[in-house]
Amino acid sequence: MDGDADAAVEARIRIGWNKFRQLVPLLTNMDVSLIMRGRLYSSCVRSNMLHGIETWPVRKENVVALQRAETRMVRWMCGIKLKDRFPSKELRERLCIDDISLVLRHNRLGWYGHVLRKEDNDWVKKFMEYEVEGPRPRRRPKRPWREVVKEDGKQVN
Repeated sequence: MDGDADAAVEARIRIGWNKFRQLVPLLTNMDVSLIMRGRLYSSCVRSNMLHGIETWPVRKENVVALQRAETRMVRWMCGIKLKDRFPSKELRERLCIDDISLVLRHNRLGWYGHVLRKEDNDWVKKFMEYEVEGPRPRRRPKRPWREVVKEDGKQVN
């Protein structure tokens, strides 16, 4: 609404939690292997949390909120509490899932490649180059999606 994705990210996190709660009997079942639980989590919960997010100009605060939600879900799946002082990275390795920020970056760069391959007269490609006319607001401008993708490209070379 204001050029950022805060409300949309919060809604996506809520949707992810709803899907997670639906699947809690499977995701916390000790008879199911951790790898299978990780696959189920990635295909059902994470895909719902990240649906459409590759087109949003997310900020670091948004990524941190997604990481917090995912970490809580991963700990719940593994049956490990925060007071057990077990690193989240090891839990993700046990479940064979990547960090949500890496998945988000991969999805964003995939979408960028998809848009670049479109024809020059396609409206999606034209919209990437569109500049809004008129005076800019006095406060610091919002970071456009193009800048986020450029930063992602630098991080993965």
